[in-house]
Amino acid sequence: MGKAVKYYLFGWIWVGALNVVGLHQYQDLPEGKSKASVLIIFFLIVIAYFLIPQESDKWSVSSNGVLSYPENRGKVDVSVLKTESGSNYTLETISFQSKDYTVEGLLRLPSSEKKVPAVVLLPGATVPKEGTQGLAQILSGMGYASLGIEQRNRGGVNPRYDFGLFKDGKEPVEYKMVFDALRAVNVLKQDTRIDANRIAVIGESNGGRFAIIAAAIDPDIKSVIGISTSGYDMEAQLAGVRDETALRFYRSIDPDTYLNSLPPRKLVMMHSVNDSIIPMELAENTFRKAKEPKMFYKIVTGNHGFSEGMRGPLEIELRLMFS
Repeated sequence: MGKAVKYYLFGWIWVGALNVVGLHQYQDLPEGKSKASVLIIFFLIVIAYFLIPQESDKWSVSSNGVLSYPENRGKVDVSVLKTESGSNYTLETISFQSKDYTVEGLLRLPSSEKKVPAVVLLPGATVPKEGTQGLAQILSGMGYASLGIEQRNRGGVNPRYDFGLFKDGKEPVEYKMVFDALRAVNVLKQDTRIDANRIAVIGESNGGRFAIIAAAIDPDIKSVIGISTSGYDMEAQLAGVRDETALRFYRSIDPDTYLNSLPPRKLVMMHSVNDSIIPMELAENTFRKAKEPKMFYKIVTGNHGFSEGMRGPLEIELRLMFS
């Protein structure tokens, strides 16, 4: 929405308010007319509230292609849809609003009398929130809470479509997916059972890309772990491109663009030598570009995604992150 429209709406609200005040001060208004005036003002305020973007979710992209959102994103209204209790855990199915999308998530909490560290889990493309629960159970056994979310589009991306939105000044879907991850962090931070100062993000495959970008944007995120993920190496792919708009956009969706914003937080990457989806070379290329502190684990078990061989390194790194 353009500034002119915003000012137009606010202008009408202001004029309406003045009219109501003036009429009440200088005229003996009939009761029906007074009620109608109040209803009109209320209606205009509602329109302004829903149509004018709030400061907490505004986005911008720098000339270098770095996406940003405000650090203060406001309170999140969370609905608990279902609760399951076990001998040593509680599992809540929750939902919360993120821009134009209702995010559903699985919040798993280990039994504890103290506040516990927590991790946002971002699954790979096509993987539902339920696909995060194998890892979530492992984390719960280590004493950590986790929130695995249902990513919009099931984590799938369409850069060409998003570039069209970007050119038109509209928010690309991939940006909204990053914002969804940031809102999930907010959900954990405001939960009284969670230690708000000890929250990390773990992403698998495409979810790892969003995890890196989200961690770079929000300095309160303690650290990030990317499993079976990599950047796109856009600088090499965009060699020779002169379209500044295209350069800004494609850099903005590449995790490699954000690596310099992570320190002093640690980047941890885990990758199977057998990965047939994202080659080891791409992951190593992203890791080389990252600054310290960082750690890369070559895993001989599994293929694409979390595998048993990652359990030990995961436990070590989380202990270091949250110590």
